Amino acid sequence: MSNRDSVHWTALLREREELCRRAPSAHNTQPWVLRYDNDAVEVGWDPARELPDGDPGRRDLFLSLGAFVETCLIVAADAGLAIRAEITVDEERRTAARLVPAPDLYATPFSARTVGLRGCARGSHTGGRLTAADLGAARAGLERTSLVEVPARELAGLAVRADRWLFGSAPVVRELRTWLRLNRSHPRYAADGLTYEALAMSRAEAAGLRAVLVPGVYGVLRRLGLARLLAASQSGLLRYEGSVLVLTGPAGATASDAGAPAGSPAALVRAGQELVRVWYGLVERGIAVHPLSQILDCPRTERELARRLGGRERPLAVFRAGRAAGPPVRSARIGVTGNWSSTTAASPAAGEKAATPAPHR
Repeated sequence: MSNRDSVHWTALLREREELCRRAPSAHNTQPWVLRYDNDAVEVGWDPARELPDGDPGRRDLFLSLGAFVETCLIVAADAGLAIRAEITVDEERRTAARLVPAPDLYATPFSARTVGLRGCARGSHTGGRLTAADLGAARAGLERTSLVEVPARELAGLAVRADRWLFGSAPVVRELRTWLRLNRSHPRYAADGLTYEALAMSRAEAAGLRAVLVPGVYGVLRRLGLARLLAASQSGLLRYEGSVLVLTGPAGATASDAGAPAGSPAALVRAGQELVRVWYGLVERGIAVHPLSQILDCPRTERELARRLGGRERPLAVFRAGRAAGPPVRSARIGVTGNWSSTTAASPAAGEKAATPAPHR
């Protein structure tokens, strides 16, 4: 399994856990909890890091867990550790998978370098849609899902309507505040959540939005049309010649994925594995992504997008993809603790009185 036969594989994987934690997650919540056993590593999640208002169906949670599992497999293979993932979701125990020994290395074209390069570019992208070669690289790792390319301009109005819903929903904005890090004095600025720099905001923009979205002020301005104003400020996001990619899965409840119904937690975890493969395939070609999850968070725009795609597939993830105009700022990550039996993320500090344009993951 490794040229360091005297060291157990779980210890070798543990040494690389910090890199595994570069996997993406909604709002950069990093919900993963690892429990190391004698010859297995259990992947679970911390309920304090769920998003019950923005992600009530747990779609983003299970996609994030799948992305983390896939990243662990890639990092392990790069280190010469032969492991595989058993995807078994237990919502009561809050577990998603077990990493166990395998007879061969996990087959993947990606490496630890790929994982280290991945990031989200929420700022400007250079103009132009993805090429056939770009799309081929993105689709290379898909088995259970499909990837549809849509001209960015065609979804500009949809994104604005989704933003309007988001900023008009008090529970969603309240939840978002918990994960925003809009000034460097925030105690978890370097650990998790969405920093203003990673969101491609200037300090002045962050300060301005904090001022209007302080809870008491937000309540008054919301009744005066604040949601429409903030959505309008984002209206230019897709009004250029670019590409938006939509990952889709079977829409019918009877379709199966290794015995799991389409849309089930296990199927979503596996879809998360494929989603991050798409992102890693794009990374290898110098292409960055910017999730547009608000389109799926809003029930109305989610239904409209599904209709635009023909109604046969369920949209699972939406993101623009292109070459970033400048290097994106990398999101913070929680440090690996010294307790290897159960590495659990601390709950976020509550009460951050701020918000920002669209909670892009």
